[in-house]
Parts: sequence; C-alpha cells; structure tokens
Amino acid sequence: MAYDRTTATPGQGLPGAFQKFVQFVPLGVVATILVDAATDFFPDDPLVGIVTPLRLLVVVGFVALLLPGPARARIRDFRTRLDIPIGVLVLAATASTFHGGHPTAPLRGLITVLACYYLVVGVRRTQPESWRAIGLLALVGVGAAATAAFSQFTNDTPTGFCRTGLLTDISCDDTSGDVLIRAIGTFANPNLLSAFLVLLVPFVLLAAVCVDERTARTAVVLVGVVGYAALLTTFSRAGYVAGTAGLLVLAGAYWLAPRLADRAQRRIVATLGALGLAAAAAAIWAVSQAGNSLGVRGQAWDAALTLAKENPLGVGLGRSGAVISATAPGDRVFVHAHNMWLNWLVETGALGLLAMLAVTVVAWLHAARIARAKSVLGTVGLASLTGFFLISMMDHPANLDRIDILFWVVLAVVMAETPDRASSTTAGTSANRRRHGAQPQSSLPRQPQQHQEPLPSP
Repeated sequence: MAYDRTTATPGQGLPGAFQKFVQFVPLGVVATILVDAATDFFPDDPLVGIVTPLRLLVVVGFVALLLPGPARARIRDFRTRLDIPIGVLVLAATASTFHGGHPTAPLRGLITVLACYYLVVGVRRTQPESWRAIGLLALVGVGAAATAAFSQFTNDTPTGFCRTGLLTDISCDDTSGDVLIRAIGTFANPNLLSAFLVLLVPFVLLAAVCVDERTARTAVVLVGVVGYAALLTTFSRAGYVAGTAGLLVLAGAYWLAPRLADRAQRRIVATLGALGLAAAAAAIWAVSQAGNSLGVRGQAWDAALTLAKENPLGVGLGRSGAVISATAPGDRVFVHAHNMWLNWLVETGALGLLAMLAVTVVAWLHAARIARAKSVLGTVGLASLTGFFLISMMDHPANLDRIDILFWVVLAVVMAETPDRASSTTAGTSANRRRHGAQPQSSLPRQPQQHQEPLPSP
C-alpha cells in the first residue's frame, strides 16, 4: 500500500493545528524565494557572519520539512536524477576554490542555490498540490516584472540601454535617429529581464489550470500575454529567439503533438522545428553583424578557451569576468563569458563543464519525457528550459543570483516529477486521478481535479 501522508497515526506527530502551520512554512519559504527573484525585495546583507536572510529562511524550510508528522519528508523525497551531476559540480567548485586559494563566498552562494533546489524538490514531493501555488507565484512574478517594463517603455523612462536600426546598440543621448529605450523592469539590464521572462512566463499556464471560471482564466492568460509582450520591450535578440522557442514548444505540445499518429511523424515535426529555430537564430546572428555585440562575445569566448587550457581546475567561482577582461584584447570589461557552459569551464575546469552539461541534458530530456505523458507541468518546464538554454548560449544571465536561483527552482519543479507519475494521471480513470492527486493535463480541464492525496511511489 502506498504511504498516505494525509492520515496521521493517533498519538504520533505534532498537534493538528501546529502540523498545518508546519506544512505551510516550506511553501511560504518557496514563495518568498520566487517573489524575491522577481522583485529583489529581500535584503542581501548578512544578519550575522555568513547567515543571510535567505539562508536562514532555507534552513527554516528544511526544519519544517523534517519535523515529525504525516507530511514529513524522507530521504527518498529529495532524490532526483541530477544528484550525481550536482555532486560533481560541487566537487569541481570546491577543488577550484581551495586549489587557487580563492574566497569561499561564491562557493557558499552555490551551496545556497543548491539548497533551494532540494527544498523545492522536498516541497513538491511532500505537498503534491503545490503546483497550484507555483503557478500563482509565477503569475505574481511575471505581473510585477512585466508591468514595470511596460511602464518604462510607454513613459520613455531612461534606463541607460537603447537600441535603434537593426537592433544595434546606441547611446541613449543620440538624437540622430529613432532611439528605442530598452526596458529593464525590476532588473539591472534588459538581458536579465528577458531571461527572467523566458524562464517564468510559461509557468503562468499552471495558474490558468488552477481556475475553472472563464473570465478568471482569461485574466490569467492576459498576464501571460503581457509577459511575452514585455519580452519585446527588452529588444534582446537572444530573448526573441528563446521566447519564440518557448512558444513553439507550448504550441507543439498542446495542439500538434496529440494529433500526430506515430513516433516517426513526431520526429519529423521536431526536426523541422529545430531546423526552423536554427534558421531564425542564424538570421538574427547575421543581422547582429551590423553592431559589435557578437564581436565582443567572440573576444570573450576566445579568452575563455585560452584560460581553460591554462587552468584545468578553473580560475575560481565568480572570477571569470576579471580574468577574461585581463586576457581579452582591448580595454573592454567583461562580467562573465557570455555563455553559461563556457563560464563554468573557465571557473571550475573541465569537470565543472561536464557536470553542467549533464545537468542540461538530463533536465531537458526529463522534462521532455514528462511532457510526452501529457503533463502541463512537463510542457511548461520543457518550454522554460528550452528558452533559457538557448538564451544562455549567447549570454550568462544565471551569473545574477536571482536568475540563478530561479533557474534551479525551475529545475527542481521539473525534476521532482517522474514519468511514472505523469503517465499514471493520463492512463487512470477520473476516480483514480482524484485519489492519487493527478497533475494538470495538457488539455485545460473545465473542472480541475481535487488533489486529496499524494501520488504513490513508483
């Protein structure tokens, strides 16, 4: 018999009212993390020593998950397919830090981000209905960042970032032509805003599944439309490609995939889609030659490869920008390698690169397997990761802590699901779906199923 977390044994665990409060605490911590990623409202300064408010919250969330009770998390609840790559990543980062005698603050930051990952995994496994909260939180985050971006664009609020012509960079003080102000929303630059929207906007679909009233669902969908429209105000070339890829994944999984008769047809369509996306990216690449941005990226990539050969264990976490700036020709100042995987190669060596490549491949394939089981959670996760990985080829938005945490939270939401759980919700009867806490399906139900119990272990 599957373990039922909703039924407590008399005389065991904590009092009922306190148990309900304890179950709320981890989800409240996750909500704070997601809202902070969107608005940066949480203070970053340490409370004492190395204890920041975020780290204190994460510890409180883990304590609440592990307290005795019917919803207590077990070790198996934290296991995912990314455990080995994450372990290798931590090992590579630790070796690079201590071998080079570098400060340990970036390493502590990495461990904090990974702790957020496992906290979200634990919440998803112990509270199956938390997908609803994640959808609503995505709605709040997208609404906050997107409306701030629109306000800057429509009111011509100076952001310090402008473009004109064929999406080429230009000084905002230039009056020789039509100057387009690039919106930054709640972030420091438009590229970070575009990465945030690419990651989070697909999850607004979860909020649409949560409601069954037509006007309420329409309002949720409108927020998603506003999010994609705000992506246009960033004038980010990589953001446009990534956002288009996410929409193609959503459209293909929702409308096209169910109508394809066999696997061969699905592979043909997937190949055509990949070729179309590659052609679009090549076209934007060619247009971008009118500016100097790709030339700058080329300098960063050449310097990164040179540094990787000279430093097989890496130059240390957080130091890629400084060493690339010192290696690349000219006086250009770089913050990172303008490519997520190259940045990990520079900072943690070949071992860190292999670990991050494993994280990328395993997470994307896992999301695809869940999406194939007709799970909305798998579909939106696949769209989110596809767009983010594409944008990370030309930039490294996860260099910012807020984007980094959001990226690992998305990974946690995806990796906490299993294909067995997703497929069981597709093949089972409606009674079974109510009994086992089905995830939302790819076709939007008129009446969402009520989740009374968690999914049984495979």
